[in-house]
This record gives sequence, C-alpha cells and structure tokens, in this order.
Amino acid sequence: MALIKTPKQIQALREGGKILANAMAVLIDAVRPGMTTNDLDALFVKTIQQHGAESSFLGYRGYPKSICTSINDEVVHAIPGKRVIAEGDILSLDCGVRFKGFCTDMARTIPVGIITAEAQKLIRITEESLRLGVQELVPDNTIGDIGAAIQTYVEAENFSVVRVLVGHGVGEDVHEEPQVPNYGQPHTGPRLAAGMVLAIEPMVNIGSARVVFEDDGWTVRTFDGTLSAHFEDTIVITERGPEILTQQ
Repeated sequence: MALIKTPKQIQALREGGKILANAMAVLIDAVRPGMTTNDLDALFVKTIQQHGAESSFLGYRGYPKSICTSINDEVVHAIPGKRVIAEGDILSLDCGVRFKGFCTDMARTIPVGIITAEAQKLIRITEESLRLGVQELVPDNTIGDIGAAIQTYVEAENFSVVRVLVGHGVGEDVHEEPQVPNYGQPHTGPRLAAGMVLAIEPMVNIGSARVVFEDDGWTVRTFDGTLSAHFEDTIVITERGPEILTQQ
C-alpha cells in the first residue's frame, strides 16, 4: 500500500514540485528545431541546481541522463543524446527532481513548430485524460476509478492507452506503491486516502496500445510506429480532494 505522507513531508514535496514545474516551463520555452536532446538535458540540470535540487532520474537503475526526451513514436524513457529536434516533431519531456530527500515527477508532450491536426488532437486528448484521472483522487475512491476515467475518455476518442507502463506512488523513492494503471474498472483496487502521493501519467497512442522495448534497455516505442503522447503530474490526496504538487 501507499505510504501516507506527513504534513512536513508533503511540504517538502510541494517545494520540490514547484522547482520541477518551473524547470519544465524553462525547457518548454527553450525547445526549438535544430537543438539536440542533450541541450535540454543540460539546461534542466543547470535550472534545478540553481534551486538546490538534483535529478531523481540520473543513475536510477543505471539511467545515464537527467531527463527523458521521447520523440514521435517513442512512448517514454528515450535517452538524451545527439539527436536533433526537428520541425513537426512532438516531444515528450519526462523529468523528476529530488529535493529535501523527496522525489516529484512530471511529463509534458509539446509540439515542435507546426504539427499535424492528428498530433494536436493526440496531445489534447492525453492532457485531458490526465485531468480526468486527477479528478478521481479523493479519499475513499479507488485506484480503479483513476484508470477507468482515463481509459474511458481515451478510447472514446479512438486512441489507445499503453498498458505495460503505469503511474505509481512517489516520495522518498522515484517509484513507490501502489501501481496506478491508466485503465481499469471503477470501484476496484486499493482505496485512496488523504496523505497518499501519486504520480498519474497517461501514455496514449494513436494506434495500437502495444509497445516495443529498444536494445538500449530504456527507450519504449509504439509497436506500429504511430505517435504517442505522455502527460504526468505528482498529486497529493487531501481531505478536500487532489492537490497538484508539480505546478508553478
């Protein structure tokens, strides 16, 4: 079961979440055709270090960089490198920080210049599915309520939800219990309670929900080569409902 965080721990998560959200905003503003994904990784590190935070991804299970930069049919976990970002790409930025001993996690998918109408719809639907999932984070709801809200909306738009990758608890570790699938049945699974901190992260494909894992041990792509989008926030459940911690 998820660990219930104390008010002091939640405050540390709140501070770290704001640092992360600000760094994400810096990255989004900086994205231009012609830059490399390594450029974004370096900018993220510089930005969070100015606030006394560090990347929670760097070295996690051997991950070699500080953020993930997934492009087009890359679903998640693509490693920054010399790849050049091009006009018309969609870019998923997945970032995490550790601050005062606690981790926060967030992701956004953004257009690079002018993108297709279908890609625009994918980004819009994925972002909205995150919002709908977050709405379910109230005491006495269940994990299944979150996934059902995301799945129902996405599939009604004729897109698919990735099933082999899920959201999760977050706190002292990057990944904690419980797992939070982006699909499911209402009123099933562990019950939610005030003080839980969860990372909700729908990953949505235009085509099949199937994915493939690259030989680098990290990059996940869509099986059929169609576009994928990823949105994520870290949220604490309160007696009044969800509070998004990864916001400016």
